[in-house]
Amino acid sequence: MTRLQEAIGLGLILGAIHGFVQPAFSVPVVPNFTQGSMTSTTETKSKVVETINSMDYNTGYQYSATGSGVTASGNLSPGTGTNTVTIDGVTSTWTGVTSKPSFVQTNPGAAFQFTETYQGPGLSNQTIIQRTTEVESITTTTSIFSQ
Repeated sequence: MTRLQEAIGLGLILGAIHGFVQPAFSVPVVPNFTQGSMTSTTETKSKVVETINSMDYNTGYQYSATGSGVTASGNLSPGTGTNTVTIDGVTSTWTGVTSKPSFVQTNPGAAFQFTETYQGPGLSNQTIIQRTTEVESITTTTSIFSQ
């Protein structure tokens, strides 16, 4: 036995007898390998739910009349004014057509063609798109090490 080992042994025996402990000495641990590898896998899943609501509004009115074999009486321009409507307690007011020209068949019994269209202000088109997108990503990483 060396002197250091004898002193440590004697110190431990005396410390145990007197009720106190001597400090412990440690030896560094050095890994003893030559090569190895480590693999890790990360998996990610996501789900996105979207609702796209697109609305087109007319802020005025459109009126047109076309045809053949018909005759207009009076002014060809429609009369405009304020219109008001109440639906379920909600009142809306807008400027629109209040009167329109009158059309009569030029030769009664003869062939004719007549088209009249009116589109007032308000919602003219609504498109709702609902879509779900699911994305899954898997990443595998391998680390190789050697001494």
